[in-house]
Amino acid sequence: MKINVSRKSTYITLGAIVLAVAAYFSISQVREAVQVVIGILSVREPQEAIQAFRDYLLGFGYWAPAVSSLLMVFQSVIAPLPAFVVTFTNGLLFGWVWGTVLSWSSAMLGAALCFWIARALGRPVVERLVGGTRALEVSDVFFARYGNRAILISRLLPFVSFDIISYGAGLTPVSFWKFLVATGIGQLPATVIYSYLGQNLTGSVQVLFWVFSITAAIFVLGWTIGPVVVRRIRNGRNCACVPAGEETGAA
Repeated sequence: MKINVSRKSTYITLGAIVLAVAAYFSISQVREAVQVVIGILSVREPQEAIQAFRDYLLGFGYWAPAVSSLLMVFQSVIAPLPAFVVTFTNGLLFGWVWGTVLSWSSAMLGAALCFWIARALGRPVVERLVGGTRALEVSDVFFARYGNRAILISRLLPFVSFDIISYGAGLTPVSFWKFLVATGIGQLPATVIYSYLGQNLTGSVQVLFWVFSITAAIFVLGWTIGPVVVRRIRNGRNCACVPAGEETGAA
């Protein structure tokens, strides 16, 4: 199905990308900040990354929330970077309530940006941003299997890339507002939990992440498969309730 995109949307998206690239190459402070953040978010040990990111944000004083928001949007475009590190850190610095508000709203902005980049510029550009066709296979499978529900289901699974699904949705006919509502609802539980865990940071972050991921996976599995199982059970009961004589057509 062909997706119609206005020239205005394409030009605005291209303009935003050109400005961002120009700022990166022409302003040394921007370039250094991006390199520092990529280095922090690329640290393999989550707890170490969170502490490093916390120290980095504290250096901005009152501007820390704004910097955190910009960095959440930035990592949304650069799909391989882990957003949960930013969410944990926001909970640690600002408390779970304001950390949730900051992380949720910033992630929504990032998701919208990914959606419009894909919608306006198409699959070839997205493949370059996410690292090739294989990276988009997860999105393709989700949308082929679940249709529009793929957005909500994938948002409830923390181990499914938030950014890949945002890009993938932009390559489908789903409307922007349906995408935004499903994203907002689907990402809220994980954002609240990560922010709360960040505020009360104890033990291994990696263990907490996988415990929540497994719990969410079980929930989504039950939500998607459960109705099918119930329907089959009901059909089996209905068949069992039919008298033998009626089944064979006997009088």
